Amino acid sequence: MKVKVLDHPYIQAVLTVLRDRRTGQIEFRKSLVRIGRAIGFEVIKDFETEEVFVETPLNVRARGVRIRGVDRVVIVTVLRAAWPLVEGLIKIFPQARQGIVSARRVEEKGMLAGGRFEIEITYVKLPKIGPEDTVMLVDPMIATGSTMEEVLKLILSRGRARKYLIVSVIATPHAIDRLSRFCSEHGIDLTMYTASIDPELNEDGYIVPGLGDAGDRAFGG
Repeated sequence: MKVKVLDHPYIQAVLTVLRDRRTGQIEFRKSLVRIGRAIGFEVIKDFETEEVFVETPLNVRARGVRIRGVDRVVIVTVLRAAWPLVEGLIKIFPQARQGIVSARRVEEKGMLAGGRFEIEITYVKLPKIGPEDTVMLVDPMIATGSTMEEVLKLILSRGRARKYLIVSVIATPHAIDRLSRFCSEHGIDLTMYTASIDPELNEDGYIVPGLGDAGDRAFGG
């Protein structure tokens, strides 16, 4: 598993707004859209390109590029916090087919042994996934990795893709270790894109320093 921490100044500036406890609901949600679009630009840089020629309105051939594989992208939204993040990503990947997984940590049972949570999945709607596809899983906060691990299991049961990407705002070393083991066990090519790797989880399984509950802050509780 590869991890790319995106240190672009714009991404880091938007992340700062997201972290700020004074940021209100509307601005928080808009900032998730903004950072989603900016991360999309970083993700697409890793797609292969090919040289093409086009004819301009002046009847002159001009050299250009085409990005390979953008028509074979599946974006999976992990509800509900990822919704604004995906809104930004779709600006960069407008041809993407979209899937939805409604998953939640069963927080009333607390964090279990090994720093994981029981995950409850209540709704799944995924497009067909083929061997030429790139599957992009989107969740702003990758805290323990428990939710993403269960979503990956679900997606792998529907068919194998060429590669898998995770788009997040903040992740933790704990989650990265868990997902790295999962990738090794299942033999999948996975790259995580994130704006920050925060060092700690508190006793409730929240990322520290983090930005709080992204879903609650974006949608008003």
